[in-house]
Amino acid sequence: MQRFLSTKWIALFCGILLLLMWLISIFWSVEPDLFEPAEFSQQQAQSNNEKLVPGYIMTTTLIAVSESLLNKSGGYLSNDVMPPSVMMDDMPSWEFGVLEMTRDLALAMRKDLSRSQSQSIENSYLTKAQPLFNNNHLDWILPSAESRYQEGIDYLYQYRASLSDVSQGQGQFYARADNLRDWLKQVEKRLGSLSQRLSASVGQERLDTSLAGDAQATQSTPTAKQLVDKTSWWQLDDTFYEARGASWALLHFLKAVEADFGDVLEKKNAQISLQQIVRELEATQEPIWSPFILNGSGFGLLANHSLVMANYISRANAALIELSELLNQG
Repeated sequence: MQRFLSTKWIALFCGILLLLMWLISIFWSVEPDLFEPAEFSQQQAQSNNEKLVPGYIMTTTLIAVSESLLNKSGGYLSNDVMPPSVMMDDMPSWEFGVLEMTRDLALAMRKDLSRSQSQSIENSYLTKAQPLFNNNHLDWILPSAESRYQEGIDYLYQYRASLSDVSQGQGQFYARADNLRDWLKQVEKRLGSLSQRLSASVGQERLDTSLAGDAQATQSTPTAKQLVDKTSWWQLDDTFYEARGASWALLHFLKAVEADFGDVLEKKNAQISLQQIVRELEATQEPIWSPFILNGSGFGLLANHSLVMANYISRANAALIELSELLNQG
């Protein structure tokens, strides 16, 4: 009898522990709220007695998006090795999507946005910050991924301070159409890849167009003329949340572009194009009412959340391509 009671208490304890971990995992899966980059940057400038110069909003937004990975509910989860976070995959996928967009912008700021010409010297703060964001997002043994990313954020703070210090002239940000277009071209590739992976949730046959447009082009390894892409059932929700995280980050970056590149966009009459992209990305952040990421067929009874996400991202990408062309015009 005593042995039976002890077994009963152990089972009860395990049940309560599992319930507690489940509730914690739900709380930790809450995505950060959206914020307005221009308003947030204005508050930051006032609190730090800094000037709102060109590039300040873009840099502040990059800092805020990066800090969201570390300071959101549950903190940074991708490299956790203890339950319940080790059993979670949706939020780590969301984090990776945000991280990829952060890496792209950090590289663009280092290579283009902070430099006047191709032969100019790189900004010392960005030279140190950008590689730190490229550390493996799964590293948990010292130095951990969080510590590296935080170090990169600290350098971004220093770069932002140098921007607003007009007496020194050490930090620069060049809000030019060509600089913006170079970064947007990288974003196009990122969105295009996400769109293809999302669309492959139901499986699709497509022709190999790798060498289209160049009769003399070659490739290292032969591929079939007809390819079949299908995302693994185990990866459907991961791909969905990675796209959702990438869209969340890009949405804030483009709002910052609207502020810092306002004169450039006005000259090119491109404000409406950018606002349309923002609208499409805002649709990707609508609440998900289903407890699962559904994968119904294209015209089946059940919804297919991946195809819905792919639709918004594809439309945003198409508008991005048009915006790039506008920026390329004289």
